[in-house]
Amino acid sequence: MSDPNNKAFPVSWDQFHRDSRALAWRLAEAGPFDAIVCITRGGLVPAAIVARELGIRMIETVCIASYHDYTTQGGLKVLKGIAPDVVEHCDGKGVLVIDDLVDTGATARVVRDMLPNAHFATVYAKPQGRPLVDTFVTEVSQDTWIYFPWDLGLAFQPPISKNEKG
Repeated sequence: MSDPNNKAFPVSWDQFHRDSRALAWRLAEAGPFDAIVCITRGGLVPAAIVARELGIRMIETVCIASYHDYTTQGGLKVLKGIAPDVVEHCDGKGVLVIDDLVDTGATARVVRDMLPNAHFATVYAKPQGRPLVDTFVTEVSQDTWIYFPWDLGLAFQPPISKNEKG
């Protein structure tokens, strides 16, 4: 988080698991789904949780790099596309696309072009990317930086108030 005006939102493993299960609850009524396509790497964990909760066995990945230094979103690069048999499945009808977060919507647009009829779900959504998502759990402000549990270790967290000296 290079901009001091950004807000930090650290997410624990417990919270992320609860939020991913909440996503599964919402998706249960939107299905049924024949397959999941998770956007790596962030979509792997929520996809596993949703697949378990909804009993979905067919899981595919699409690998797209967008954050190159953990603080800024750069140019998108598709590292691995979606398997042809999933893409040919009615242009995504019956396919659930899962990611951890939709930020600006750049990654979501790329995947929507690949699977125009898929149902797109994320755990967290920011306002710029929100219109590209069909289902999400929590909306956070555009200037919030989400620290996912796989990016964190146990360490002191400074208080929100800049006047607090510990």
